[in-house]
Amino acid sequence: MRDKKVLFITQASMIAALYVVLTLLANALGLANYAIQIRFSEALTILPFFTPAAIPGLTIGCLLSNLLTGCMPLDILFGSLATLLGAIGTYALRRFLWAAPIPPILANTLIVPFILAYVYQFDGSIPYFMLTVGIGELLSCGVLGMVLLGILMKYRNVIFQAGVSDKKTLPAKKTDRLS
Repeated sequence: MRDKKVLFITQASMIAALYVVLTLLANALGLANYAIQIRFSEALTILPFFTPAAIPGLTIGCLLSNLLTGCMPLDILFGSLATLLGAIGTYALRRFLWAAPIPPILANTLIVPFILAYVYQFDGSIPYFMLTVGIGELLSCGVLGMVLLGILMKYRNVIFQAGVSDKKTLPAKKTDRLS
């Protein structure tokens, strides 16, 4: 039991750290802020498909990223909430591979536009921000996330050890072992 808790905390911490690093990289390249956001870290939102440790990992990673990039307090709060809701949704739909990116895309498309309009007071309408945020999320979560999911599927039983992951979702196969 103790080993499972240690593994859970370790995975959550690694995911949070990776989320921060990838967000800072996208921010340095000018991709992580404003109306159209392409955060490389959003590709990680498929990770709850593999492990529930990704739920706190992504949420804490988002919170820290928003703090480190100088976001407004309401953005930190509601942006992290959007990530939390997306992560919970992905975990809830983990039996459906194709659905992994849908919850974070929806959560961010529905919440972030209000942050842009009311917290940052950017020029534009809520539907416009829904379109621009949705496009960014579709690229980050939908395209990059599904590419990452495809790569991780091959090594899922090595990276996300049985015991934490849902065994029904991630059946062990002889071909899944690293040679």
